[in-house]
Amino acid sequence: MDIHQNLLSGPNPTYLPENEEANRLLAEAKPAVEVAAAHPTFSLAWALLADEAWEAGRVVESYAYARTGYHRGLDALRRAGWKGHGPIPWEHEANRGFLRCLAALARAAGAIGEQEEAERCGQFLKDSSAEAYAELSK
Repeated sequence: MDIHQNLLSGPNPTYLPENEEANRLLAEAKPAVEVAAAHPTFSLAWALLADEAWEAGRVVESYAYARTGYHRGLDALRRAGWKGHGPIPWEHEANRGFLRCLAALARAAGAIGEQEEAERCGQFLKDSSAEAYAELSK
């Protein structure tokens, strides 16, 4: 039994593993598209691409990048033991790519008229990490 588990608060937080190689490439100022191509499971690269497309007014492209990163992130979360609910802490750097994709997906879905998806993704973000929701909803 995990002695640190709070039996009243629900599932333990999920912490995605770090991708040191992908982070190194971004730190070397490699374009996010190159990092995504080399590390397609790295959600942060997809989040960066979604943000770049959004800022350039390419809303559908932003939606596609965010959706890709979101699904790759869900796969990674499941591999890390996530059971479909529970905290995904913003404080853990490796979780931020997924959380940013989730926020970007909510934003882009709203912009293309997919209100139900926008609301669902926004609520998912809030339920996963109140800190991420506050940071990314600015």
